[in-house]
Amino acid sequence: MSKIYFASDMHLGFPTREKSIVREKRIVRWLDQIIDDADELYLVGDIFDFWFEYKHVVPRGYTRFLGKIAEFADRGIPVHFFTGNHDVWVFDYLKSELGVQVYRKPVTHTIDGKVFHIGHGDGLGSGDWSFKLLKRIFTSGILQWMFARIHPNAAVGFAHRWSRHSRYSKGIEAEAFIPEKEHLVRYLEDHQQNEPCDYYIFGHRHMPLIHRVSNAVYANLGDWITHFTFAEWSDNRLKIKHFSENDEMVIVDEA
Repeated sequence: MSKIYFASDMHLGFPTREKSIVREKRIVRWLDQIIDDADELYLVGDIFDFWFEYKHVVPRGYTRFLGKIAEFADRGIPVHFFTGNHDVWVFDYLKSELGVQVYRKPVTHTIDGKVFHIGHGDGLGSGDWSFKLLKRIFTSGILQWMFARIHPNAAVGFAHRWSRHSRYSKGIEAEAFIPEKEHLVRYLEDHQQNEPCDYYIFGHRHMPLIHRVSNAVYANLGDWITHFTFAEWSDNRLKIKHFSENDEMVIVDEA
């Protein structure tokens, strides 16, 4: 049986560099604990609160985290990195420098005979058209080219302020989970009708949970801002766990 870990919504860089470093060190301690028994690691979007790769420049910081991810890859542990709505401008740096596999859309993988559908979760399902329009704008090659013409000192500072404003305006805590109002739940129900899976693993929602969708299990990974949660697949079971301040991994829910 495999032992596979999933985490999302670390938002490294939020809300300030100083506070982010404290969380980054906690994340690295978690990675240190799992590296010896992990068969694969999935980083399911919004790992960075903002990221943009110029031709010869990448954002400052995150050296502890990036070094640890490189260690996973150097040991031959596959690392799967999904772009989220905050780090949509990840291009080829992580793949070429660290050796991770980068995905821009949900993927379906078979693990221990079970079918997993995995993605960040932003812009999926019906509705939320304003967000989908904004995402389409940000994934435009023309906009990316124009942004790259701005000096990094101005561009990166502006982007971090925008991101902080977006996070604070939505609230740090996730809104209540009401299945019939969830865009992701509608997406999963439709997907289950056409391409049945056993497990759906998503982030974006900032709420650790396990929810039944038809004959499948939907797990949301929570975040590393307030919940410090992740999913672990082991012994043919999926568990949501919390990484505590004293570095203990405690089961929150399981399926």
